[in-house]
Amino acid sequence: MSEASTAPSKIVTACIVVIGNEILSGRTKDANIAYLATELGKLGVRVMECRVIPDIEERIVATINEVRAKFDYVFTTGGIGPTHDDITADSIARAFGVGISEHSEAVARMSRHYGDPALFTPARRRMARIPHGATLIDNPISVAPGFQMENVFTFAGIPMIVESMFRSMRHRLVGGEPVLSRTVRTNLPEGVIAEPLGALQKRFEDLDIGSYPGFRAGKVSVSLVLRGTNDDRLVAAANELIDTIHRMNGEAEELVQ
Repeated sequence: MSEASTAPSKIVTACIVVIGNEILSGRTKDANIAYLATELGKLGVRVMECRVIPDIEERIVATINEVRAKFDYVFTTGGIGPTHDDITADSIARAFGVGISEHSEAVARMSRHYGDPALFTPARRRMARIPHGATLIDNPISVAPGFQMENVFTFAGIPMIVESMFRSMRHRLVGGEPVLSRTVRTNLPEGVIAEPLGALQKRFEDLDIGSYPGFRAGKVSVSLVLRGTNDDRLVAAANELIDTIHRMNGEAEELVQ
């Protein structure tokens, strides 16, 4: 086997930062983390952290400066709308030590979208303010763009818009090998399966193996999820896990992904 084929692939990492008091208060339920984590995983970008922080400039600046140095990519959602509490763009500009002002292309796009100048209100013009040096991210739904500053991508908070923005910029990302997964469901409780599951993880250190308990039809059900970039290794680990469960007189079902 050649040296190139045995060399580990580069792990490309990401952090998702959700910005908004409405998320922390429970008034709004976040749907963006699940979407972004799933889509990034397909591109070989592993989400290693997710943070939910308030609309406080100091917190946003400190968080962005921490995570942009720590991860390959950072994705923020929320806080780039037309109201007074939409301070994400200003905070990102401060984090990078640059100014912020109306972006000519953003203004042009929004002017065309609204048509009547009376509809392009001062509040809406706030959404055309972009940190200096940033690259626009297209917004096919409501036009007001997001933006990219180096490895930080800033999206709106509305899930439909987040999804459209992500689709418009995903070609900019360079990932590693796509993250694959296999799931084995069993009726054995975690306390019974824990020891052999830990031993399996030691034998397959290149995989992430997680246990997620729940109930089905009022009975214990545990989903054992195996994730990695090598499908042969995933198949081997899943088969070994199923055999182990059967030897323990448990039921095991591999779910179709």
